[in-house]
Amino acid sequence: MEKAKSRMRIHPAINHSVAGVLTTIPRIAGIVNVTPDSFSDGGRFVDCDIAIAHGHQLVLDGADLVDVGGESTRPGAQRVSAEEQLNRVLPVIEALVADGVAVSVDTTSAQVARVALEAGATMVNDVSAGEEDSGMLDMVAKAGAQICLMHKRGQPRDMQRHTCYEDVVGEVHAYLLQRARQFVAAGGAPENVYLDPGIGFAKELEANVRLIGSMSQLGGYGFKTYLGASRKTFIGQISGEKDASQRLGGSVAVALEAARQGVNVLRVHDVAQTRQALQVASALWLNR
Repeated sequence: MEKAKSRMRIHPAINHSVAGVLTTIPRIAGIVNVTPDSFSDGGRFVDCDIAIAHGHQLVLDGADLVDVGGESTRPGAQRVSAEEQLNRVLPVIEALVADGVAVSVDTTSAQVARVALEAGATMVNDVSAGEEDSGMLDMVAKAGAQICLMHKRGQPRDMQRHTCYEDVVGEVHAYLLQRARQFVAAGGAPENVYLDPGIGFAKELEANVRLIGSMSQLGGYGFKTYLGASRKTFIGQISGEKDASQRLGGSVAVALEAARQGVNVLRVHDVAQTRQALQVASALWLNR
């Protein structure tokens, strides 16, 4: 496989937060779920043309890349074969890449990831950190692509039964560092690694809040950071909002806190609102 094309990569600039002041705005990954059952927007973008149009709109709204997935990972979701994932995501990825859009693929399948990278995607977003498919880390490393390694326990159908931790921050960080080092040992470049604590994946409310509060610590280990918390259940638990699509305010609040802590990439549904909030917050913080 050819090395992933450098022109499509996320710029490697690192965000910095000095004394609570945001000096670099995080990059934004806009979400395109080509699935019938995702927790927030399942079924909205299963039509290929609609999904492609949504991807373009996300870029117009300010997304730096578009994260395309063909399998829901919400609690209780059923697994989807690699063949079906490719049927869903490949036409979308090909069309977006052809128009110059930077694309990542959200999958735990090395087969899906390989085909997506060959089609022009430059990043793999793997919620299993390469554990579900033993060939993932080696394949992505050899392709010269970027990878997001996320922490979770169990499978979507049962992960909320695995929420007990003695030290959630220490355990999650140790796991992610172990997976990152394995990727580097396979030949992957350290600068191509993003670490995601897996908000909502085998985590209860307190664990989610603590992990978000420790993102600056996670970014201090020599790898970049990635956070996907948009519209998630913990926001509803805090705010009382049961409808995931109505959790914009809480999602933006998380994005601002993540930015303050130097997170490199934010994965969000509401790109325009998140981008605007980050721009205004940056101006306010820099002029304190």
